Formats: sequence, C-alpha cells, structure tokens
Amino acid sequence: MTDITNANIVILATDGYERSELRVPYEELQRRGANVKIASIKSGKIKSWDKADWGDTVDVDLPAEDVFIRDFDALVLPGGQINPDKLRADANAMRVVREFTESGKVVAAICHAPWLLIEADAINGRKVTSYGSIKTDVQNAGGIWMDEKVVVDQGIITSRSPDDLEAFVDKIVEEIEEGRHPRRAA
Repeated sequence: MTDITNANIVILATDGYERSELRVPYEELQRRGANVKIASIKSGKIKSWDKADWGDTVDVDLPAEDVFIRDFDALVLPGGQINPDKLRADANAMRVVREFTESGKVVAAICHAPWLLIEADAINGRKVTSYGSIKTDVQNAGGIWMDEKVVVDQGIITSRSPDDLEAFVDKIVEEIEEGRHPRRAA
C-alpha cells in the first residue's frame, strides 16, 4: 500500500495528447501530494490537442527509454486520437506499457489510450471502457467493453472521455493506495 503523498506516478504521452486528459490528472495528482513525471518518446516539450486544434505544451521530464517500473507506483496514459496512435508504434513506449501491465502496478488509460493496452496484449478477458469509437477494437482484442465512467479490472483502470476525469483521478488514487494487483495473464 502506498499513500498518494508518497506515490511516484509517470504519465506517458507525446504530441497530440488530449489536453485535459493529461493536465487534469497531472495537476490533480500533484495537488493530492503525488510526485508526477511526464515521459515521452521525444525530448523537450510535447504539444496538446485541445478540442479541435493544437493547444499548449508541457515539458517532458524523461524519455520513455529511461522509465523503469521500479521507480514508479503507477502509469497514466492520456488519450486523444493522435497520442496513443503514435505511442503504440514506438518500441520504448510499448516496453513501458507492457512492463507496467505485467507488473501488477496501477495502469490508468483514458479515451483512446486503451489502444496501448490492446497493443500490449493486456485486455483479453478483462472489463474495459474507452472512447466509444474504439469499442470494437477493445472487443476484437478480447476485452469486455462496458459503457461506464470508470472500469477497473485487477488494477487496470480505464475511462471513456474528458467528461469522466474526476472519477478517473479518484480511482487512480484509490488503486494506488490499495497497492499491487496480482494479474492473471491476459
């Protein structure tokens, strides 16, 4: 069990992340006392997508290749269409996602980010939610798709959209404080 004030959390994102799906967890988890880092497949700054156009940027703290699960209690994956599509094509990003999903540590994916869980072979037989447009992708990967704000299956947290961010962040805190979640193979 890890109190949120002692938690180390990494958010994995790149250009095209949905602004609110990175900013809200980042700021709210920090407000609650967690140490939150942003990792990416590129250095410097990454640019958000904000509703219908490019938004602001956020500084990258470390490259994906330098993310080691021993250093973190949880992984947060923001969505947007562009961000997870770019990340799932990158070997370093997918190593991070696979290692976290296999570790039993908390993994939280919102909107289109369950594409990364699909790519990591982590949802077969698990209850999952996502943005509605990738429901068929989730089902084709063996996930049990549910239309709920937040779905948790063995410490893997999924959520639908920016409308669900409050419940998403609350569930991240709850699952971190519960500790590791032994997982059966997906």
